[in-house]
Amino acid sequence: MWRMLVAMCCAVSLASCDKAPLQAAGSAGSEGRQKVTVAYTTQPQSTLIHIAVSKDYFSNQGLDVQPLIHSFGKAALQSVLDGKADFATVAETPVMFSVLKGDKIFVIANIESSNVNNAVLARPDAGIVKAADLKGKRIGFTPGTTSDFFLDSFLTAQGLTRKEITPVPLVPNEMQDALQTGKVDAISSWNYTLTQIKHQLGAQAVIFYDRQIYTETFNIAATQDFVQRNPQAVTRFLRALIQAEDFVTKNPQEAQDIMAAAIKVDKELVKEVWDAFNYQVRLEQNLLITLEDETRWAMKNKLTDKTVMPNYKDYVHVESLMAVRPEAVRINR
Repeated sequence: MWRMLVAMCCAVSLASCDKAPLQAAGSAGSEGRQKVTVAYTTQPQSTLIHIAVSKDYFSNQGLDVQPLIHSFGKAALQSVLDGKADFATVAETPVMFSVLKGDKIFVIANIESSNVNNAVLARPDAGIVKAADLKGKRIGFTPGTTSDFFLDSFLTAQGLTRKEITPVPLVPNEMQDALQTGKVDAISSWNYTLTQIKHQLGAQAVIFYDRQIYTETFNIAATQDFVQRNPQAVTRFLRALIQAEDFVTKNPQEAQDIMAAAIKVDKELVKEVWDAFNYQVRLEQNLLITLEDETRWAMKNKLTDKTVMPNYKDYVHVESLMAVRPEAVRINR
């Protein structure tokens, strides 16, 4: 009888251990949850992260998320590379440049996509009323980001080259002042920056979109070492994001309220750009295609000294998402 009791106790103990949150060495968070630092942005592309934090989805998955907020994804990814964060939200362009530099990173999921988020905004009083008028103008852009790639793609679609403009490197929060003070005649950027500047300038702004030339992806990235050492943390992170996706789908107005409060902007701004974004946790072949397109662009324009195309499949970790939502993985392997 006593042997049966011992066996039952052991079984209960093992079951409890299996359900307990995984603890990374030296990083136990509050209430026994695993502590992870997430570098994410105030951009609308990071909405699923903001929702998951607000609704405690990360906590419910056994994670103690420490936020590290940035204004754009390139800076967020740098926090991961510098060892200051475990996960980052970032578009594919900084991922591409990071891989070309030799950084060992993984994209574990795409959390947003859009073909109407990037645009060129210009001032008519600088003589720009149609896209062809950009020739010879000073255009602000953020190097190494989707702003950079979109600008060249847009110019090419207009029969122009970068040599026919004056590119002016700027970070997003410098763009409004640069336009107002006449430092630049136009900018290449994304939301919320685009819409905020459009409101500020009113009739003194014209925006050029092009749905056909580019579709951005916003992704979750981490170092390969972190992903390989913390598989349970990664899958729990993804489960929380899938919960956030479901919430956004079913409760868009409440999600907009949460986003507006999280980044301290007017809800009308959030609402105005909301339909430009597709919030889904997935991995699709389009990510690899875009990374390769951008690599050819970087090589052609001497933005890298690399001459051989990387195998980007080596930088996309499909196993984690396969473990929690296999139908969302549509990458040829």
